[in-house]
Amino acid sequence: MLTDLDTVRAELQAAGRYMMAHGLAWGNAGNISARTGDRRYLITASGTFLGELADDDFAECTFEGKTFPEGRKASKEMPMHRAVYETRPDIGAVLHASPFYSTLVACSGEEVPPDLFVETMYYLERVERVPYRHPGSEALGEAVREKASLANVLLLENHGVLVYDTTIREARMALQTLEMACRMWLSAKSAGISLVRLSSDTAEEFRQHAGYKPRREWPT
Repeated sequence: MLTDLDTVRAELQAAGRYMMAHGLAWGNAGNISARTGDRRYLITASGTFLGELADDDFAECTFEGKTFPEGRKASKEMPMHRAVYETRPDIGAVLHASPFYSTLVACSGEEVPPDLFVETMYYLERVERVPYRHPGSEALGEAVREKASLANVLLLENHGVLVYDTTIREARMALQTLEMACRMWLSAKSAGISLVRLSSDTAEEFRQHAGYKPRREWPT
C-alpha cells in the first residue's frame, strides 16, 4: 500500500489528469482517493478539478472523521470512499467519476458484460448496482458499504460509477475498461450488431488461470 503522502498525492494528480484527458471525468464532477495508512486516506478536496489538482487540493481523512490539515474541506463524497476502505482492507484506491457511457448504463437498466474480451474478464470481475441515494449522504455511504465486498465496480444508479482496486493504477485501468465496455455494448446495440459473449465457463477458466494477478475470492 502507498503510505508516503507526497507519492500518493503525485499519483492521484497523475490519475486525475489521465481521467480528464481520456474522457473519464469532466468539469468538477468526480473525486478520487488513495489509502495512506490502516485507518486513513487522502482524498480530493471539495470542488476541485481533477485535471488540474494542486498540492493543496487534497485532504487526509481518518476513519474516525478527522481531517488534515484542519479546515480543509474534503469531498462531500467522503462517506462512500470511507465505506470502501473500512470494508475492504485490500483496497488501496477509490475512483468516483461520471464518464458518459458508464453513467448512461448506470442511468438505465442495461448491464455491463464482463465477458466480452480479455480486459473485461480481467478488470470487471464483479459489477454491482447501488440504488440511488443523494450524493455525499451517509445513506449513499451505507448503500456502498452493503455492496463493497461483492464487487470491484459499482454502478451508482442515476449518478455515476465507483471503481476501486489495490492500487491507483489498477483502479484507473478498471475505470477505463468499464467505459470502453459500456461504449462497445451500447454502440453495438445502436448499430444493430449482436455481440458474442464468451461462455461463463470460458470466462471463469480465464480468471482462474490467466496469471495476470491473484484471483480474488468473492462471496457466493
